[in-house]
Amino acid sequence: MLARRLGTTRGWPAAAIGALALALGGAACGHLNENGRSPSYLIIDNLEAASGAKPSSFSNTLASDVVTNVKVTVGTEEILQPTTYEDVGQVRLRMALKDQGAVGAVTAPTPANTITVTRYHVEFVRADGRKTPGVDVPYAFDGAATGSIGSAGSTLSFIIVRAQAKLEAPLRALREGGGAVVISTIAHVTFYGKDQNGNEVSVTGSISVNFADWGDPS
Repeated sequence: MLARRLGTTRGWPAAAIGALALALGGAACGHLNENGRSPSYLIIDNLEAASGAKPSSFSNTLASDVVTNVKVTVGTEEILQPTTYEDVGQVRLRMALKDQGAVGAVTAPTPANTITVTRYHVEFVRADGRKTPGVDVPYAFDGAATGSIGSAGSTLSFIIVRAQAKLEAPLRALREGGGAVVISTIAHVTFYGKDQNGNEVSVTGSISVNFADWGDPS
């Protein structure tokens, strides 16, 4: 594109051609840093989730169990009680500066660059592209998760699959299925916050979430 445009500048002064090249180069390279008014932005280092039945077993792919049979004792008899758990997510975030400075004069962040995350949004899309809420995938939802993120990074926990989603269509139909039917989705999770000057910042990560009536933990 640059060579084609410069080909039409025969007879232009060299300075004008140089200015045009600089302008085109700047337009091509600066788009990301212009996204939002904050001088800092968020980076997702890791996005994981764990089944509510095993909340400490985090993975980069979630096998979400729509119903878990839990052993309980009633009188002197041990029975299996169908139980619905929420699934938990965990994200490692860190802040970085858009203007990194120059060699020998690296820009250092200040407390004003710290980003405080306060909420998040989860939206599901099936692996085959279908995404009608309540028909193909669970409904999207917003949640609250608060933490201040600096350059050293911090970890936030949040709910990625709500309990009520497992009691609604389409997940409800998977109950008692023994894992014979699976709905494979991708969860897009967006985290929203502001730097200490009030400038809005957001970042989105994705994780595979496969819904089924999986085998219960022993």
